[in-house]
Amino acid sequence: MNLAAAEKRVAELSTLLHKHNHAYYVLSAPTISDMEFDTMLKELESLEAEFPELASPNSPTKRVGGDITDKFEKIPHDFPMLSLSNSYSLDEIREFDERVKKVIESDFNYVCELKYDGVAISLKYKQGTLVRALTRGDGTVGENVIANARTINSIPIQLTGSGYPADFEIRGEVFMPHQVFDKINKARAANGEELLANPRNTASGTMKMQDSAVVASRQLDCFLYGVYTNEKLFKTHEESLIAASHWGLKTPSWNNKRVAICNDINAIADFISFWDEERKNLPFDIDGIVIKVNQYDAQEELGFTAKSPKWAIAYKFKAEKVCTQLNEVTYQVGRTGAITPVANLIPVQLAGTTVKRASLHNADQIAKLDLHENDFVYVEKGGEIIPKIVGVALNKRKLAAKPIEFIHQCPDCNATLVRVDGEAQHYCLNELGCPTQIKGKLEHFVSRKAMNIDGFGAETVELLYANKLVSQSADIYDLTYDQLISLDRMADKSVNKLLEGIKKSKEIPFEKVLFSLGIRHVGETVAKKLAKQFKSIENLMACSEEHLAEVDEIGVKIAESIVKYFADTRNIENIERLKAKEVKFAIENTGEPTSSIFAGMSFVVSGVFNTFSRDELKVLIESHGGAVKGSISKNTNFVVAGENMGPSKLEKAEKLGVTILNEQEFISKIQTS
Repeated sequence: MNLAAAEKRVAELSTLLHKHNHAYYVLSAPTISDMEFDTMLKELESLEAEFPELASPNSPTKRVGGDITDKFEKIPHDFPMLSLSNSYSLDEIREFDERVKKVIESDFNYVCELKYDGVAISLKYKQGTLVRALTRGDGTVGENVIANARTINSIPIQLTGSGYPADFEIRGEVFMPHQVFDKINKARAANGEELLANPRNTASGTMKMQDSAVVASRQLDCFLYGVYTNEKLFKTHEESLIAASHWGLKTPSWNNKRVAICNDINAIADFISFWDEERKNLPFDIDGIVIKVNQYDAQEELGFTAKSPKWAIAYKFKAEKVCTQLNEVTYQVGRTGAITPVANLIPVQLAGTTVKRASLHNADQIAKLDLHENDFVYVEKGGEIIPKIVGVALNKRKLAAKPIEFIHQCPDCNATLVRVDGEAQHYCLNELGCPTQIKGKLEHFVSRKAMNIDGFGAETVELLYANKLVSQSADIYDLTYDQLISLDRMADKSVNKLLEGIKKSKEIPFEKVLFSLGIRHVGETVAKKLAKQFKSIENLMACSEEHLAEVDEIGVKIAESIVKYFADTRNIENIERLKAKEVKFAIENTGEPTSSIFAGMSFVVSGVFNTFSRDELKVLIESHGGAVKGSISKNTNFVVAGENMGPSKLEKAEKLGVTILNEQEFISKIQTS
């Protein structure tokens, strides 16, 4: 066979195999026998071996894996990949519904879906071809695991349907079916190997494997349920799910009650109740129900918090519960000084894992449980992940048992503990003298999501602290080769690696430096928001609590914490030392604004717009020197109001005398300036 004939036959076989693969794994309706499929696949493999130049990365033959990589490429998400807020009772779902109704006045309904217990994935298709598969990562940047995604038969390498956009993303959940998990564990038991804990952890670990051939052998599956594109193709989430299924993607089925449109709380409650019982008959794990506002205009009006959409919530099913005995209560000191009591238990099996410890959270929880020494306690996994004590078997309590009393001194430095008004936690305030806090702050500073200093883990922090070489983050940049080489377990190679990692950390951008400082309540997302808003540490330090609280998605609690942090001269001194070592405390190369017509002006954007999206309007305002806030106050200069703006916001703006602009009036302001 010549090259031209081979190319034609490869194209024919690829199209047929993609089609039959979709029929078998997505539609569960095969149209040919396994033998016929295998015959065509072997013919394609033979042609690709004879003509390697015809072997596409998205060939059906890639389903068996074989690519080996020593790392995954990190790629920014086109759209942030946020997490859902969790709820554990119908009362919380009612509160969610009430919050939605306060904002959305037009008619709307909800889509209820199963919450698959697996690992999130985001697939990107161009011209119908799979070109990228990202993990969630930190929500902003994910790892490209496309070689592993190609091995999952229910993920189309090439779409078989029609009408799909030229460029779009679809998100879903990769999971391991029960039958596959049981088969793997049976084989491991026969080989004397340690059993895998549960399908969810196995799916997550499998997607991070370097050898895609091993991934292929694990027979993972995938449901897809969230379409993301810059085109406004649909009015509702329901429409997008139906369309995606026509494109050849495996979406949750409407026919077997795994998706439902619910017009009120009673319908949502019925859906939850049905699947709470029926989930044990599913061939895969679910851990709850996801409730989403169906209408996209309403979703846009509701918006997002720093971590999750305001238009969706997850209801988590009640977890499995077991009984075991309490050995003792110990106390952990966090890097912020928070004291967390921990129950040390007689080991017990729970939801596929061995549980030895469970968090007691705070003094109130101990008092609420009326916990006594050596009590028999009921343990479950909160959200089916974190073990927690939910009750005490009083009939098993010994008569002489003494109540557990919360400690008064820090278990590490013996400082007197303080409980802040309005908070449940006790704190050790000796942050610069408490060894655990000092080491915890240092570990946070050098961690991968912060300064990402290569070769600088918890053991290194412990070693350097024990030798009195570091106690503040700025001390790290004073370390020398001679100091390090003299320490135990430090050889020439490891010392040079550490010093090179410290040097490279000076290139870490301001948003991550801000996160690395460990300011209470300032996580990754909030740090990014603050860095973008204030541009430099000096601007942030000069900001008042009131001004901070007005920043979109910040709020009073975070504002208080930031002001308190910068009020401590010891923190300021540490920052000045870091600045002297050329650590980045400002956003660089931001470029000049398009204009300064909105300089010093504060805007709030609310409602649904025709020409621009809300995010595009915010970018426009900032590019002309303005600042976008999350709520209306006396300091707000303009409200840009779209359709369906909430009446409470409109009333507040009018009461405060804030100028209200519609979309065209806003555009005119830019065009005429």
